[in-house]
Amino acid sequence: MATIVHAAETLTAGRLPRATVPVSLVGSVLLGYALAILFTGGANIGLAVALAYLLFLLVMEIAARVVEGPRQASDRRATNLVVGAFVLALLPLGSLVWEVLSKGFPRFDVPFFSQSMRNVVGAGGGAIHAVWGTVYVTGMATLISVPIGLLTAIYLAEYGVRNRLSKAITFFVDVMTGVPSIVAGLFAYALMGLLLGPGSRSGFAGSIALSVLMIPVVVRSSEELLKLVPNELREAAYALGVPKWLTIVKVVLPTAVSGLVSGVILAIARVIGETAPLLIAAGFTASMNNNLFENPMMTLPVFVYDSYAHPGTDVQAYWDRAWAGALTLILIVMILNLAGRLIARRFAPKTR
Repeated sequence: MATIVHAAETLTAGRLPRATVPVSLVGSVLLGYALAILFTGGANIGLAVALAYLLFLLVMEIAARVVEGPRQASDRRATNLVVGAFVLALLPLGSLVWEVLSKGFPRFDVPFFSQSMRNVVGAGGGAIHAVWGTVYVTGMATLISVPIGLLTAIYLAEYGVRNRLSKAITFFVDVMTGVPSIVAGLFAYALMGLLLGPGSRSGFAGSIALSVLMIPVVVRSSEELLKLVPNELREAAYALGVPKWLTIVKVVLPTAVSGLVSGVILAIARVIGETAPLLIAAGFTASMNNNLFENPMMTLPVFVYDSYAHPGTDVQAYWDRAWAGALTLILIVMILNLAGRLIARRFAPKTR
């Protein structure tokens, strides 16, 4: 009887006022900032945030145990730890976005998107040649990688279940996932050297290097998504006499199209910022090049690297262009993600 009464009292214990969390948070921030100044003699933001978080956890633990009891105190502790981990993960992202916006926005103007760096020394010029180079190289890499990766995933998920060939393919795909990007660039450079002669650099060579990095990402993500399609859908189609290939085309792929598009977008985002393979395979140039198969082609990652690592006499002008190029690259990835979400929503199977 005593145990039942104690459990009832625990479950019906009091609740902390709603203002407890914000008041405790503000007080912990102020006290943590003061302690950081006391310990270091200056405004150390990192130490202040760490001390404020620890003080907040301590205050909330004591308050919850006194007012709400051990059960609610444990629940609040877990919630505060999870939220703290989430905020900690967001801090580098927020810092990165702020840094890129603040330093890249001054050169985010019309000349930056309408001029190249041909015959430009110092201030001025733009990155239109790098923007179009990124579009060409990444687009061709996507055209190469998506059919190969998707067909490989279909084989692994639908045809090659538990046979030796599928196990070998899975093993080599896993190995390719961990291949350094510089190795992909060397492979593309050597391949084009064998086909077109030593020293051949072009946008197509860069596309080959990126496709080596994209294919395993497309394969692994697509395979897992195809395996998530319920077998009942396949069996219903087989019961109606639908062939296996038509079941895959009409039932399996439309059911998984939302995730497949997300996997492709993830693969593009994985490679669009690669610099090392494009430095080797595609090279760099200050002029516009619309031909994927001839002459070097500049891309945004290489443009950012070259502007920041090899500035001219007017260092700030080169660094401004580098930050603007980084901001452009982030915006391209964001646009790709938004487009992928819209496409997935448009073609995903309707549940109503």
